[in-house]
Amino acid sequence: MRGLTGEGSARTRGSIQAVSAALAVPTALALLVSGCGAGGTGARDEGPAHADSVAGAAATPSAAPSKSPDNVNAVALIKDDPKVAPEVKRELKPCVADEYPVDVSYGNLTAGSADDVVVNVLTCGDAVGVGSYVYREQDGSYENVFKAEEPPVYAEIDRGDLVVTKQVYEKGDPVSSPSGENVITYRWTSGRFTEKYRTRNDYGKVVGDSATPVPAG
Repeated sequence: MRGLTGEGSARTRGSIQAVSAALAVPTALALLVSGCGAGGTGARDEGPAHADSVAGAAATPSAAPSKSPDNVNAVALIKDDPKVAPEVKRELKPCVADEYPVDVSYGNLTAGSADDVVVNVLTCGDAVGVGSYVYREQDGSYENVFKAEEPPVYAEIDRGDLVVTKQVYEKGDPVSSPSGENVITYRWTSGRFTEKYRTRNDYGKVVGDSATPVPAG
């Protein structure tokens, strides 16, 4: 169960499966949304998103300390970014008052001197991921170095790699029951993200009611 409240939010990879299944229609999955974070901190495998807990395996010992997550306004990053699709910007609106449906994670993905920022934009009603982005600090500002805008989509940091999960629908699948998901792992190589691994997870289909034959006797 993930929450989007204030500056913090949490999510496991398993929760995106349940959330994304509600793509076309608002459903009871709205219960997954307990609020919306204006610049919230998403979950990641390394643990809570504190700058001092980032492993930063690729960073050099002389790297400057990571910037505080509080310095990054994720909503402004998205709205001011010309690389973000107009429809995603239209979707990014307050759910309640000035609280936005944004998940944010911080970690060292590009071997820079400051934390990279992973931003997931979701819908208010059913928390479906409509866009995932990675921002890298360049000369005091943040540059968009990755985007995925094919919903439902969700990006996470996993031990220094970028992991993007996308639901898969096959012909005849109802919106509530995708056939599976593609989990794609990207790694920063030669100044850009390149795909390293791709895993397909097929969801099991629920067997309908089939009565067990009663032995004749």
